[in-house]
Amino acid sequence: MNDKTAELRDIFVETTGEESVTESQSDSRGSLSSTADDATVAERLAELVTAMRERYDFASSLSDADLRRVVRGFFDPDAVGADADSWSSAADAALAESLSADVDADEVFRARMDLHLVADADRAAPFSFDRLRSLLQQRSAEAVDDDAVAAELASGADAKSDADAASDANTDLDAETVRRYRRVAESDLASRQVNHRFRDAFSDLLTDADLSARLAEDARRDGLEEATEDIETDVSL
Repeated sequence: MNDKTAELRDIFVETTGEESVTESQSDSRGSLSSTADDATVAERLAELVTAMRERYDFASSLSDADLRRVVRGFFDPDAVGADADSWSSAADAALAESLSADVDADEVFRARMDLHLVADADRAAPFSFDRLRSLLQQRSAEAVDDDAVAAELASGADAKSDADAASDANTDLDAETVRRYRRVAESDLASRQVNHRFRDAFSDLLTDADLSARLAEDARRDGLEEATEDIETDVSL
């Protein structure tokens, strides 16, 4: 063992409290955890979905069983060929096909919003999404008129900047389009109000949470690349 290998090993052991790098370190992000008992995962997932249903007024008509399948599908890249970073309407449709009869992509979308499972693609609106969020914060949920919001966004009225007004002006918007993105913005706001507690709990439960792998990855980001650049990849710690 050369000096750099010894130095890296000492840092790793001090950081993780473990003597070796576990095999799960090579697992891709988003793979279902192999360390948690399936029954325990299922029980905890059911508790989280129930807690959210009791706390929020769900728009989705899906059963709790299907809601749990939506959560699993969102965090399992193998389920529909997409993950939280690459999710799309096509992924909603693919997941809908695996659920109970008569479930379509729109229903899966509504379920995701109820469960705070917003993907980056959901925010790709044909207008300033930040401005929509600002307009919603100025109104109570009961007072939102999607037609009125669509008119404001299309006209650029009350935009915070000329850039926002220019991007929204003359945009052909209807209430249905605004309603979809309003659900996204409201889900974001609701998740933020609880510090993303439910989404983080789902992620921790259903993705690889091995502590050694996480701390080792953090250590690499903190500058261990330089310490390891001359070490052969097959060196055993």
